[in-house]
This record gives sequence, C-alpha cells and structure tokens, in this order.
Amino acid sequence: MTMLSPRREVGEFKKRYKWMALVVLLSFCVLLMRMVQLQLAQGRDWSDVAVENITKTIQLPATRGLIYDTKGHVIATNRPSYNIYITPRLLELDRSIDRFLDLMAFSDAERERFTRRLSEIPERRRSHQIEMFSDISRDQLAALETHQQELRGVDVLAVPVRTYEYGHLGSHVVGYLNQVNTQDLKGLKAKGYRVRDRIGRTGVEASYESTLRGFRGYRRILVDARGAIQRDSRLTRSDEPTEREPQPGQNLVLAIDMELTRAVERAFRGHPSGAAVVVDVGSGRVRAMFSKPSYDLNEMSGRLSRDRFEELTEDPFRPLIDKTVYESYFPGSTFKPVSALAALEDEVLDPSVRVDCHGYYELGNRRFRCTQAHGEVDMRRSLIQSCNIYFWRLAEQVGLDRLNRIAREFGLGAPTGIGINSESAGFLATRQWYEQRFGRFRVGHTLNAAIGQGNTRATLVQIAIAYAAIANGGALYTPQLIERVVSAEGVVIEEFPPQIRSEVHVRSKNLEYIKDSLYGVVHDPDGTAFDAHVEGGVPVAGKTGTAEVARYRPSDEEDPQRTWYFNRDHAWFAGFAPADDPEVAIVVLVEHGGSGGRTAAPIAIQILQEHLGGRGLTAVSNHPEGSAQLTSTGTR
Repeated sequence: MTMLSPRREVGEFKKRYKWMALVVLLSFCVLLMRMVQLQLAQGRDWSDVAVENITKTIQLPATRGLIYDTKGHVIATNRPSYNIYITPRLLELDRSIDRFLDLMAFSDAERERFTRRLSEIPERRRSHQIEMFSDISRDQLAALETHQQELRGVDVLAVPVRTYEYGHLGSHVVGYLNQVNTQDLKGLKAKGYRVRDRIGRTGVEASYESTLRGFRGYRRILVDARGAIQRDSRLTRSDEPTEREPQPGQNLVLAIDMELTRAVERAFRGHPSGAAVVVDVGSGRVRAMFSKPSYDLNEMSGRLSRDRFEELTEDPFRPLIDKTVYESYFPGSTFKPVSALAALEDEVLDPSVRVDCHGYYELGNRRFRCTQAHGEVDMRRSLIQSCNIYFWRLAEQVGLDRLNRIAREFGLGAPTGIGINSESAGFLATRQWYEQRFGRFRVGHTLNAAIGQGNTRATLVQIAIAYAAIANGGALYTPQLIERVVSAEGVVIEEFPPQIRSEVHVRSKNLEYIKDSLYGVVHDPDGTAFDAHVEGGVPVAGKTGTAEVARYRPSDEEDPQRTWYFNRDHAWFAGFAPADDPEVAIVVLVEHGGSGGRTAAPIAIQILQEHLGGRGLTAVSNHPEGSAQLTSTGTR
C-alpha cells in the first residue's frame, strides 16, 4: 500500500479546499442575487402578498345618479339591496359552509349549485371577495346578521339597485341596465368595471352611462388567519389609503314630461302598436317619446327570465324596438308639405292654378289612383283634402332633385343627433341610387317620392323636428333630451341650452302658406282631420297620412283577422298647436291603423287638447274602424 507523504497530503488538501471555497462563494453569490431580487426587484410584489394575507378589502358600491323629468318627478332612483360576498378560503378554513347553507334555507338543488360553483373558483381567486348572491330576502339577511361571527368568510353588503317609478312608461327613452358580460369587460375593465357590475344598455341610461355611474370605494381592514377583524385596523402600507368613500353618480334632469307621456299612453288605448313624439317648437326639447308596446324597466333591469325574453323577442309588435328613432317608415302624405315647398321655393308652379282630380292619374301604361275624385283643387285644397293627383302633377314639374333638396333642408335623410338607441338616418333615394339599383330611373319614382312613398323613409323624431321648423319659421333644432346635469348635492354642473342645427332656406311667405293649409286640414269641413277637431278647443294645424306597407304573406293556418290587420296601411298625423301661436309639434304613427284621418288624427288632437288645456273632449274616438283588438302575443 502506497502512503502519501505529509507534504503531498497538504498539497492535495489545499487543492480540494480551493474547489470547496469556490463552491461556497458561488452559492453565496446566488443567494445574494436572489436576496437582491426579492428585496429590490420583487419587494413590492411580496410586500403586497404579505399585506393581503393580513388584510381584507371590502368594496363599497357607488350610488347611481337619479333621473328626473322636466317637472321634477323621479323617473329612475335606487333602492337598497343586500348582496352576499364569499371569500372561499376563509369559508373553507372555518368549515362553516354547511352552517351558511342552513342559514340561507337552501333546497337540496340550491345547495348543490352553490357547492359546485364554489368548487369551480380558481385557486388564485379563492382568497378574493366574490359576489355570490344578489338581492337576498329579508329572512336571509336577518339570519346572516344574527350569526355573523360564525361566518367569517361571508360578508353582506348593501348595494343600491335601480328602480323605475313609472315601470313601462317611457321605457325606450329612459332605458335599462343589466350586467356586464365577458365581452364587455374586454373594453370596460380599464374603466373599473368588474364581473356582475351593471351598465346602461339602452336609452338615456346607456348614452349617459359615464355621467350616471359614479365610482366605487373600498375599505381595508386587518384580519387574522381565520378572517376575524382585529381591533387595531390601522395597517397597511403608508403609500396607500386604507379607505376611499364611493363617489355617487350625477343626476340628470330630462326634457321629458312624464304627465304628458301618460296622456299619450291614454290616447293610444285600443291600438296595439304605434309611436308618438312631442317637441317644443321654440327649443327642440323633447317633451314625450312614446313607443308601443313597451316593457317594464324594473323587469328588464332585474331578473328577466328566458321565457319572458323569448316572449318579448317573438312578439310581432316588436316591443324591444324604439319606433321613434330606431325604426324608419314611409311618411305618406305627411311629406306633402315638403313637396309643396319645393314647388313654391323655385316658383315651378302657381299655387292658385287648379288641377282636375278624376280619381286617377295615368303615366305611360300605368294608372295611379287617388283616394277619391276631388274635382278641381289648387295647392291649398290639395293639402287640405290630401289629393294625390295634384302632387303627382307637381312632382313631374318639380323633379326628384328639388324634392330631396328641400327635404334635406328640413333634416330628412340624416340623423337628428338625439343621441340614443341607434338613431336611423331615414332615406332619400336619388336618381343615381335608382340607376344603380334598378338599372334606370323612372318618372314614377318621383311621383311616389312626392307623396312620401316609394323609397322615402323617415323617423318620427325627424318628422316632429321638421314640423317644428315649419311652425317656428324655419329654425331646425337638434332634438334635446337632457336639460341639465346636477350633482348629488343639488348643484347644477352643466346646462344644455337649445341648439339650432340649421336655418331652413325657405321664404317666410311660403311657410305661412303651408301653415294656413295645415290649419285647414283640421278645421276646414273638407279637411281629412276635420272629424277629429275639437270645437272651442285649442286650434291645431297638421297633416294626415296613410302610408302603404309591404304586403304581409301569412302561413296557411294563420288567423285571418291577423292577416287583415298586418296588411292595413300605417296611419299618420303630424302637426303643431296652438295653430296661431305654436308651442309644441307632434307626430303620431299607428302601425297598421288604416286611415290617418280616422285613426292617428284623433289621438294627436286628444293629446294636444289635454296637454295645452283644451275643452270639450267629446268629439274624438281613438278606435279605428273595425277596432282591431289584437293582443301583443303570438308570432307574425
């Protein structure tokens, strides 16, 4: 056996010692680098984790701003609701799940759903406060508050819930809320929205979401490992506040008059579908926007069942559609004042020249029929009696370009800027459009346009603002829904004065001629709305309209009455009152109501008499001939 000499043993030890020292040095360097990483680079993150382990953050919801009508009546407010927030890790640590389920008085199926949902929460969120139940009953609230100390992973918070004082009335203009979904959060998370938050979906609630919303607050408190609140809750990081009070949303005062809207609703009794708009002639402020049928805002903002939603979407009268701004229609004879002004402005024809109406008009091999043989009529008589023959002859001389130019002067063919519910622009077909669509332009297209048919479409708000411009001498206003924004303390933050969109380039004498003719429609014995006028009441000027609709083709087993109803024309009335000193303009549409003079005019005049204080409300009947008493159910 070979023995190392003492000298060689010392040399071998020194060699191994160097390697050992190198390993120790490298290990120390690694530890030092890791310590620097933890203390400096990741120090804030780990500090947050440590703070989170001993703190609990309670979210404090903000109160949504209130909505008032122009007279101070509350339209939308908030009621207290109690929601349950669960911190899964604390609830499991305390082993109090069964106790919680007993206090909630859940059925076996509800217990199973809760347990399954609790198990599906990812591990990274199990220490977070998660909303599990909303708007619990009073009995459940009392049970949880009595046994609060036994349930350290359960928090009950008072949350304001939206409630609408008028239910379904004015539902389309006011709008409703519902919960944000996953798709919404992609764009809204940066603005502070979270799962189960509610957001405005339609109407003013949607358009003024940022104004009404407010900002949530929070409160951080010290807890022990079991979630119990510590007496000394002064904690956390010196650079972060431990509490932030929620900021309530701002209140809105609308131009809408809910009493007037109620009057509109009353006038529409007996008619299953239609719409109406009332605006101030001198400001463009919208006093009423009514779309029928409607829906209950409290139901839409609360627990809307799947069956109820399907019922609303399948209803042939389309309650989810805002018929005042989203839908556009053939305006029918309510368009004739525009056609008359096109002729007057360019002096294409003398308004005193009379045209003989035999009841039909021949163009080439086509025969266009009037409602009756009116005999000889000038422009004024043709408006009063709604003679199509006169306006077809007028259209041949005026041409489509002149008609469209004056129509655009009155805001048709473009959005009004009302700012809610995806407003339609309506449509004014041009010669170029007809050539591209049909390969050629025909004179018959102009004839149809002159009486508000063919491919001319408009919304009720557009027609209302146009008639307001006729009444006020040519000022085309932007329709205004909001009068002012007010803080929660009652301080006016912003006011919205009337805004003139443009001045109509029409001579005042021509406007006066049209206004006088519209007065005759209601008060002349030959007028199409004479039967609806109120003797001794507020004088009304306006124009009736009966607009054809696309033919409805039913299934073989369809109810014949339903088929008859949906093939009837739409009934219109547009006008203003008082005729001698106009205050408001109104437009009424009764879908499939038949004659405008017999159906829409009585509704409009009843509304105006009630709103402006007229007398003798006995001459009107708001039921169409045959009174189609169809209910808002079934499919079309």
